[in-house]
Amino acid sequence: MARKQKIVVGLSGGVDSAVAALLLKQQGFDVTGLFMKNWEDDDTDEHCTSRQDLVDAVAVADRIGIDIEAVNFSAEYKDRVFSEFLSEYQAGRTPNPDVLCNAEIKFKSFLDHAMNLGADRIATGHYAQVREVDGLHQLLKAEDGSKDQSYFLYRLNQQQLAKTVFPLGTLYKRDVREIARREGLANHDKKDSTGICFIGERPFREFLNRYLPANPGDIVTTDGIRVGKHMGLMFYTLGQRQGLGIGGTRNGDGDAWYVARKDMANNRLVVVQGHEHPLLLSDRLTAVNLNWISGEAPHTQWVYGAKTRYRQKDAACSLSKATDTQCVVDFAENQWAVTPGQSLVIYESRVCIGGGIIESARPAQISPRDAGCPPGAQASGG
Repeated sequence: MARKQKIVVGLSGGVDSAVAALLLKQQGFDVTGLFMKNWEDDDTDEHCTSRQDLVDAVAVADRIGIDIEAVNFSAEYKDRVFSEFLSEYQAGRTPNPDVLCNAEIKFKSFLDHAMNLGADRIATGHYAQVREVDGLHQLLKAEDGSKDQSYFLYRLNQQQLAKTVFPLGTLYKRDVREIARREGLANHDKKDSTGICFIGERPFREFLNRYLPANPGDIVTTDGIRVGKHMGLMFYTLGQRQGLGIGGTRNGDGDAWYVARKDMANNRLVVVQGHEHPLLLSDRLTAVNLNWISGEAPHTQWVYGAKTRYRQKDAACSLSKATDTQCVVDFAENQWAVTPGQSLVIYESRVCIGGGIIESARPAQISPRDAGCPPGAQASGG
């Protein structure tokens, strides 16, 4: 009898990974569960749920009839993900730690550990797909467009994709929950986790204040007029409307205020009025720290789709430059609040070809007056 292929599944305690493991077991694979503990700080209070998640993961493994192991990757997480998270915020950018966590922990530390256990492949509950074409492994969007998570996986390479399976790639979320309910999995109606695990339900400002010193300063208009006080530039992101604490509106009109720029040199937050203000719109961006899934930079004469944030519809674009170190993207339509530190992810139809970290964006078709920051200011991304 041929040996069953061994697949180690990352069991998080949630319904998605539970069903992924269940389906693989039903398909005849030799399945083992692995629970990853990625955060130590504050794990004794209500803000992080890793203990309950482990209980749920063990219950799932018991119900399915598979072994499960718990592994602590918190040291690797703090060194490779959290330190970068803090560094980016301190520099005035807005990072996406989920992207880095996938590349550095789930598909590196976890993958290496699984291979040491004798696994042939690993699996997770991500909504995405992998296929092999002419010897190359491609990352595809999930069938369920509302749950597609390929955006967070664009940093994976050929070696990682070759060892990965996404059992939920062809399923819709509603069907996943129904499978879990039908098979008697206790977490079938467990609420999906949102946000960043190590922050949990606590206020974001409270969390960052524990690791980075706050540096309050002025909120100003593009004319340099002071309209409020910010709590620290790291607490704000481009396009932010809520939580600015600006009383009233300029010139008596009713347009809302939005964060348009961070003046790092003078510690000032630059705001504008109106969702469609020119300073919130960009027609070109530059990205760095690139990863091309095929191993080669894409053609620059083709038309692609790109996302500058998760859940955004693909925006038609062309690449005027694409190398291993820098990518310049021109959009067919202006993009709103393109944010340095976030990920640019590029698609060719349903295939994710890679992307990088947004370094800067060019304001689209703006007047000389709107193009500048306040008098004496020096614009910085973030």
